[in-house]
Amino acid sequence: MADRVKEVAKEDFEAAKAHATDAVRSGAYLYPLKGIAYFLTNRSLWKPLLRQLAPTITLGIGVVTFMFAVTYVPQAAVLAIFNGPLAVVTTVLLVLSEASTLFNVLAKSFLINEALVDTFDGTLLSRNLPETVSKGRELVQGPTSIDKLGKLVKRPFASFTPKAIIRYFMYLPLNFIPVVGTVLFVILQGRRFGPTAHDRYFQLKGMSKSQREAWVEKKKAAYTSFGIPAVLLEMVPVAGIFFSFTNTVGAALWAADLEKASNGLKKSS
Repeated sequence: MADRVKEVAKEDFEAAKAHATDAVRSGAYLYPLKGIAYFLTNRSLWKPLLRQLAPTITLGIGVVTFMFAVTYVPQAAVLAIFNGPLAVVTTVLLVLSEASTLFNVLAKSFLINEALVDTFDGTLLSRNLPETVSKGRELVQGPTSIDKLGKLVKRPFASFTPKAIIRYFMYLPLNFIPVVGTVLFVILQGRRFGPTAHDRYFQLKGMSKSQREAWVEKKKAAYTSFGIPAVLLEMVPVAGIFFSFTNTVGAALWAADLEKASNGLKKSS
């Protein structure tokens, strides 16, 4: 029995090691940061965000205020039983995560859905991929990549599905485990977030459901490594809306590099 346990532990360790190696080699974890830099240095990409900035910030402040006022104290009391003094920190992370999820559901459903699509497509155009973008929308004449975006033909970035919300609340009890549980919670959220960041890319590529699943399975380590920092950025109160757009830019930059790599062209820096 002891030998069997050692064998299983060794297999799991080797699998985790291979997963981590794939994640590091992919460099996908850098794209949320590249998205910030690219967004800040390309003013034309600001237009979709600026159009929705005021109502979205108002919504963000309202959601975060409501969640801390209503849910912090009772959740801190429960977590204190499991986490002791660390409950002060873990509860903050938990409430921020909950507020982020609620905010994303509301904002992406009612306010910024098309703005994120415009940001993704505009980034691809700025990376000289009009053929890819034209598969999902009309293109027009304009001075900047955003100005060239015409009528949408396909509408991705669907609002949060019931399954995604159910899965989120299924993972919440992990936060009762001191430190490790919170880390696992973020990792699981990142694993889910990563592939959804490329929903538009999959659609522009014309991938079927089975093709998407096969693609994501092949690159699941990379998608998880992209999703973890992206999730952490969007957990920042209020500023999470800004990072929703920079994460979209980062996802588009990654998609552009994948396209250019498949065509033997030079990747972005």
